[in-house]
Amino acid sequence: MHLKELFRKKNLTLSFEVFPPTREGNLENLFATVKELADLKPDFISVTYGAGGSTRDRTLEIASRVKRDFSTEALAHLTCVQSTREDIAGILDLFKAENIENILALRGDPPAGAEKFVRPAGGFGHANELVAFIRQTDHFSIGVAGYPEVHPEAPSLDADLANLKRKVDAGADFITTQLFFSNDAFYRFRDRAWSMGIRIPILPGIFPILNYKQVHRIVSLCGATIPASLGEKIDRLKDKSEEVEKYGIEYATRQAVDLIQNEVSGLHIYSMNRSEPVRMILKELPLPKQQGS
Repeated sequence: MHLKELFRKKNLTLSFEVFPPTREGNLENLFATVKELADLKPDFISVTYGAGGSTRDRTLEIASRVKRDFSTEALAHLTCVQSTREDIAGILDLFKAENIENILALRGDPPAGAEKFVRPAGGFGHANELVAFIRQTDHFSIGVAGYPEVHPEAPSLDADLANLKRKVDAGADFITTQLFFSNDAFYRFRDRAWSMGIRIPILPGIFPILNYKQVHRIVSLCGATIPASLGEKIDRLKDKSEEVEKYGIEYATRQAVDLIQNEVSGLHIYSMNRSEPVRMILKELPLPKQQGS
């Protein structure tokens, strides 16, 4: 199913994100987790994308199995990194062959060892260009990324929102946001997007803190901020890993409840390839009985 059709039918969607493991032997472990996530009845599962090589190939394999083996709609990520137009066209053909109907179109991060993103020869330099290229076919529903606290490379919020508008105007059907820990930041972002004429669904990205060092590494890369009260709490718990995880799940749950109360289009949970924290969050949410059970 095209996700744009799903958003027309449902007021609140539920989705989870997984990423391809870097080690070959961990793939079956991931599929065991995917089965557990699929049992929670999400509307779709999102699969991230690695530039080049086997990780990129695994995105297709995982997305295909999510849909075929677990009867759950898949959202496959696709980036511009190290790819020509011909490369992208070939990947789209592979997606079609596996009946993948939904793509999250991203510029992507610079390749390992590169300080900044450089347009690949014969390729795309911006996500809106990738969206427009994919939109030449009607086979796919297309999502793009949004940044409630501004993309790390954007000079300002206005410039970042203008870039988001270009992606929407190029043919995007929905927006999935980067993680955030302040719901107020998301609401400001949503309001500003609306004021610019952006009328497609915006799915807030929820990230349960499960590891002290991990969350600090991730926020340093994506530009998200940790509110002072949250930072102080996990600082006090940093040597107690189980307590950090417990509080992180509680915090994410409170975020999700508040977002639902403020009529978001959906919840997109970054699972970090673990199902139990997701299950613990969902059991506390006011969701339809068929979801989260």
